[in-house]
Amino acid sequence: MENQFNIKLIDGNFKSKDAEKVLLSLLNSKINYHNLELFSAQERSDGNLEHSKSRIEYLKSVSEQLSEFIKRASQNNSSFEITGDVQI
Repeated sequence: MENQFNIKLIDGNFKSKDAEKVLLSLLNSKINYHNLELFSAQERSDGNLEHSKSRIEYLKSVSEQLSEFIKRASQNNSSFEITGDVQI
């Protein structure tokens, strides 16, 4: 068995609206994951809630910053080259 696994999750050029959809979908998926973790930990009355709380706060902040960045850049009819790899 290999010690490492790589996934090329995103690789392409996107118009501003498509770039925003792709990236915000990923961020929202992570936010939803942490919300479920929080709910599950609260139901069990165990687990470290602070990690998920801080990740949700961070990811929401990044989402806002990303939307603003794309909004500014799209005023120039920019396209976005986005690459994203996952390494395990």
